[in-house]
Amino acid sequence: MMGDEAKSNRYIHVGEENSQPIELYYEDHGSGQPVVLIHGFPLSGAAWEKQVLMLLKKGYRTITYDRRGFGKSSQPTAGYDYDTFAEDLNKLMMELDLLDAVLVGHSMGTGEVTRYLATYGSGRVSKAVFISPIPPFVLKTPDNPQGVDQSVFDGIKQSILADRFAYLTSFISDFYNLDVTLGDTVSDEVFQGNWNVAVAASPKGTYDCVDTWLTDFREDLTSVDVPALIIHGDADRILPITATGGEFMHKAVKGSRLVVLEDAPHGIPWTHAREINTELINFLR
Repeated sequence: MMGDEAKSNRYIHVGEENSQPIELYYEDHGSGQPVVLIHGFPLSGAAWEKQVLMLLKKGYRTITYDRRGFGKSSQPTAGYDYDTFAEDLNKLMMELDLLDAVLVGHSMGTGEVTRYLATYGSGRVSKAVFISPIPPFVLKTPDNPQGVDQSVFDGIKQSILADRFAYLTSFISDFYNLDVTLGDTVSDEVFQGNWNVAVAASPKGTYDCVDTWLTDFREDLTSVDVPALIIHGDADRILPITATGGEFMHKAVKGSRLVVLEDAPHGIPWTHAREINTELINFLR
């Protein structure tokens, strides 16, 4: 079914809501070892532009898809949890019959990678990459004292309900640390393009994902049994390296490699594409 020719853009069916199908938009291009790129909140598979071009040039089959509720995928009012997200990923893996695949997640996408490996195993996966990761656990609890207070997430939900458009302006500003990067690694046009994608996402999905961020992945990480690369910026304002990811995930995943990018924000696939691409291609090889 799949030859060496560049693959067309497609949708896969992952469920139904009342009378409507739930479909994921994906792009499948090139040939060679498959690399599946899973985007962060509140963007789409298009956020991987700088990685897709590099991977295709280097001879990898490159697959992106839009999480349910985001990008060009369906916008149901349910399923914004990591069990469902991992199931959606599994359906994509099965539909394309991917083997020896490398899963690459950014931000929320690292949750899909983690929950997929914990639930479905690594039979189809050879390596995993976690960029600006949300695991192990971002919420502050008695047994996770470095986490972020619940009140912060309650405030985010209130802001989304009050004015989702204004909230997303603030979020994307912190996503890129625009007070530092605007006019340098991030242009006005990049900001506007990201904002356009973000506001077109499901309002319900945008709101529901805030609670999803609080998923505890500590047990899931014990199931990661493939070589793992973790990349995190030490100036990340969305998922601070002192609260999640980084050293905490590195300690939890045996044999993993940790790369900390100095003064780097959350949106490093764009702002630090050269560093990300170098680390990624070295890891793939």
